[in-house]
Amino acid sequence: MKLRLILSASLFGLLAACLPQSAPASTPLPPDYLPTVVALTGQAAFATAAALTPTATATETPLPPISQPVEIPPTATPTLAAGFTEFAQIRFVSPGPMSSLTSPFILQAIIAAGESNTIQIDLLGENGRVLQREIKKLTRNPLGVFQRFDIKYEIRAVTEAGYIRISTKDDFGRIQALNTMPILIYSVGTPQINPPGNFIYERVAMDGFKELSNFYAGEVALKGRIWPYNDQPIAVELVDTKGKVLSTRILRMNGVDTQPFETVLPYKVTEPTAARLTFRQDNPLVGYSDPELGKLVYVYTVEVILNP
Repeated sequence: MKLRLILSASLFGLLAACLPQSAPASTPLPPDYLPTVVALTGQAAFATAAALTPTATATETPLPPISQPVEIPPTATPTLAAGFTEFAQIRFVSPGPMSSLTSPFILQAIIAAGESNTIQIDLLGENGRVLQREIKKLTRNPLGVFQRFDIKYEIRAVTEAGYIRISTKDDFGRIQALNTMPILIYSVGTPQINPPGNFIYERVAMDGFKELSNFYAGEVALKGRIWPYNDQPIAVELVDTKGKVLSTRILRMNGVDTQPFETVLPYKVTEPTAARLTFRQDNPLVGYSDPELGKLVYVYTVEVILNP
């Protein structure tokens, strides 16, 4: 009987040892902690992906060699004295002052033709002789019209001081504008073109003055600034439609720098009279006097009305 009880107990113990152990029950998470678990899991996933992504090894790229400094040629921006802002009726675009030129060369200019719609282009040699002259019809535009000319010449010397002179006339045959560009002309060589500088502006600037201004009581009072072409005197005149000079004043120049001026031109008329107020200056370096233009180097004119 004992033997049977002992065998039964042993059998039950062996069976209990062979049965699988059940996992312990998990502790439930609080409901408000679930979003935190999701966020932490996502961060861990991105971190793992980043760690597994191969990254490019930075390599040192050599910089291009530094080039030598480049000399920038002068621009056409003018150095302008205060008060000179009116574009010239005849302004040179190319060549600029003291350019070294050989034949042929290209002349470019912006020209406001006079009321006669006629312009004259002269190339003058060292003594003022005319090397080339062209007279052309051009429709008047107060703002100016771009013009291009082929200039040819022949000289015996290797080089000469020359001048490009452009002039216009009004419908009464009076000079309306004249401008001159000093150049160097060569028989042979390599041209060197300079920018126009402040040659594109008028050399006369009058305070409070307008075209067709009316004057009374026999006086034209003027005040302003002048940038002279040279140190020669500047003649200021009133010229009527028949070419008669009604009044003249001479302005003495103190060198070639811009300088103020103030003068009064007396006149006598019996009725309203149209006149051309004219500033003109000669070039003493020109030995030859043109039958019509003389030795003129610059002319600036404005129409005025003279009243008794």
